[in-house]
Amino acid sequence: MQVHRHIVRTAQVCDEWCREARMYDRVLPTAFLGGVLLFLLYALTIAAPINFPSASLLKIPQGVTVAEAAELLKEKNIIHSTLVYQVASRIIPGGRKVIAGEYFFSGPQDVFTVAQRLAAGDHELIPVRVRVPEGATAKQITEILRQTVPDFDATAFYEAALPKEGRLFPDTYFFMPGEEPELVLTAFENNFLQHTNERALREAIEKFGKPLDEVLVMASLLEKEAANLEDRQMISGILWKRISIGMRLQVDAVFPYIIGINSLQLTKSQIQTESPYNTYLYKGLPPGPIANPSIDSIMAAVTPTKSNYLYYLSDLHSQLHYCATYSCQQANAAKYLGN
Repeated sequence: MQVHRHIVRTAQVCDEWCREARMYDRVLPTAFLGGVLLFLLYALTIAAPINFPSASLLKIPQGVTVAEAAELLKEKNIIHSTLVYQVASRIIPGGRKVIAGEYFFSGPQDVFTVAQRLAAGDHELIPVRVRVPEGATAKQITEILRQTVPDFDATAFYEAALPKEGRLFPDTYFFMPGEEPELVLTAFENNFLQHTNERALREAIEKFGKPLDEVLVMASLLEKEAANLEDRQMISGILWKRISIGMRLQVDAVFPYIIGINSLQLTKSQIQTESPYNTYLYKGLPPGPIANPSIDSIMAAVTPTKSNYLYYLSDLHSQLHYCATYSCQQANAAKYLGN
C-alpha cells in the first residue's frame, strides 16, 4: 500500500514538473522574442544611430521649433525618428522649447538626452581664446577668427566688420564655436566703447576738439608708423601740421592696406596706385582707418607733440629720424636707407 502511494506521488510530481517544463518551453521563447523586439525597438527609436556623428558640431538657428529641430537632428544622424524626438520633448521637463546655439556631440547619445540638452541649452562647448593684436585690420581679424573659432561664418563677419574698421578693439576674446558673427562683432564694438569711454582718454579726445572718426583714422596711421607712445606723439604732431598747411601726408603705412605691400617693397609706380587711401595722391586724412588702433595710438592722435619737424623716416632698424627741412630728409634717406 505504501509502495502504491509512493508511486502515485511520484507520478503526480512528474506530471507537475512536466507541465512546468512545457510552460517554460512556451514562455521562454516568447520572453526571449519579446526581449529581442524591445531591444530592436530601443535601438531603432531611442538609442543613438549607428552612424552617429561623434565629435561633431550642430548649429540650431534662432526661432527653430521642436519639429524643425527634430528634422535637423534626423538629417545629421543624431536621432532615428523625428516623431520619437517630439514625443521625448513632451515627456522631459521643459522640453517643449529649443534653445538656439552650437551643440557639441562628443559621442553617441540617446534621443531623451539630446532632447534634454536642446531644451536646457546644454551646449557642452568650451570657449575658444582669440587674441587680436593691436593694429590688426578687419581682414586680418576675420582670418584669425576663421582659423581659431570652429564653424564660424567668417564671410558674414567680414561683410559686417569692414564698415566698422577702426572700432574693432584689439584684445583677447573668448568665443564659443559657431558663434553668430553679429555677436562677435558686438563684442568688439562694446569693448571699443568701454575703453574709449575711460575718463582720461575721453577727456583728451574732447579737449583736442576733432571728431572721433578723424581721430581714429590718424590713430590707425600712427599705429603702423611707430611702435611707442613717444614716437607716435611726435609723428602725430608732424601729420596734423601737414594737414593744417595743406601738405600731403605721404604716409607709407597705407600701402599694405591698399595693395598689401610694405614701404620697403614699394616701387615708384606703386606709390602712384589710384586709391582714396593713397596719401601721396590726396591731401588730408584717408577716408577711413587703415587698421584697428590701440589705446596708445588713439591717445597719441589727440596729444601730439609740438615741434619744428615736418619730416620723419624709419631706418632699416625701425629707428625714427626727424627733420625740419626737406634737404635734411633727403640726407637722412641717403644715410639710413641708401636712397
